[in-house]
Amino acid sequence: MPDTATMQDTTHAIRAITVRAVNAPLKRPVRTAMGAVASAPLVLIDIDAGDGIVGRAYIFGYTPDALGALARLLGDIKGGIIGKPLAPADRYRDLDRRFRLLGWQGLVGMAVSGIDMALWDALARAQGLPLVRLLGGTPRSLPAYDSFGTVDIAADGAALAKSVELGFRAIKIKLGDGDLARDVACVAGVRKIIGPDVRLMVDYNQSLDPPGALRRLTRLAEYDLEWVEEPVPAEDLAGHAKVRAASPIRVQTGENWWFPRGMADAIAAGASDFAMIDVMKIGGVTGWMRAAALAEAAALPVSSHLFVEASAHLLPVTPTAHWLEYLDIGSAVLAEPLAVIGGNVAARGPGFGLDWDEAAVERYAVG
Repeated sequence: MPDTATMQDTTHAIRAITVRAVNAPLKRPVRTAMGAVASAPLVLIDIDAGDGIVGRAYIFGYTPDALGALARLLGDIKGGIIGKPLAPADRYRDLDRRFRLLGWQGLVGMAVSGIDMALWDALARAQGLPLVRLLGGTPRSLPAYDSFGTVDIAADGAALAKSVELGFRAIKIKLGDGDLARDVACVAGVRKIIGPDVRLMVDYNQSLDPPGALRRLTRLAEYDLEWVEEPVPAEDLAGHAKVRAASPIRVQTGENWWFPRGMADAIAAGASDFAMIDVMKIGGVTGWMRAAALAEAAALPVSSHLFVEASAHLLPVTPTAHWLEYLDIGSAVLAEPLAVIGGNVAARGPGFGLDWDEAAVERYAVG
């Protein structure tokens, strides 16, 4: 039997948590049917576990307007965590109790997920391992699709062609910023540029109602689309199920499922042919692993949403892993951004393999 005292002596405790807000530039601003994302509002989280071990994670605020509130919330939460053991599952349970009456959606859910991610990163770093190995897997090359916003064929055609030249075997574009004729022209133009062998996905970013979605999808089906993403509002599970039942194109949703319970509700409603998990909304690493089990039981192929560094560690231990979304939101503040090689991405360690470019963090700091 292991000596309990020895086990306790080697357990790292959370000594300090540092929270910093930055508004970093994007290499390619993202235009959507709901407006443009011109920059990356990020909150950087550092958890000091002693002995030189610092766990790192970042979360994405979507709009600079949310950065101050998100950073302050994390600052308020950290007082209840400092001094406790570096045990992600236990801290996850603590935070569940702390916010059970308020609920976990929105900023609270983002903060909880960010803390969980940084705790797991610290735990893996304490073992000198990439996170994927700590979780029982092996780093491997994952197929990635290049994720665009709404595109203008004349202005963005060269970038689309370049993605194919770089080895991407799938491309995603956003639609819904105009009428059906515009959607058809855009999809036809992209298909002509990328050719018949590159997979093409489209994302409506929740901009349609079920009848409108079905009208458009019926017309777009001839362009051999891999999936249509969030054709109706994310919370409208019944609407997604209606579209899925009648659509000639398979339905993808999931980036706005809050924690595994949200995913379970969507599965029960028959809302999607796939699962697109966002590590910041599903509950960090702890939530992702629980969601991956739900996806396996429901035979749903799992793709990632944003957070390429974390997703590269989590997809290899996901039984029904499908695609990694390559939409780079963090590289402006990273010392070494994750590389894309031949259209594939592989995990790097230790932990998530995140190290901040401190000069860039200072340059883009907010507040």
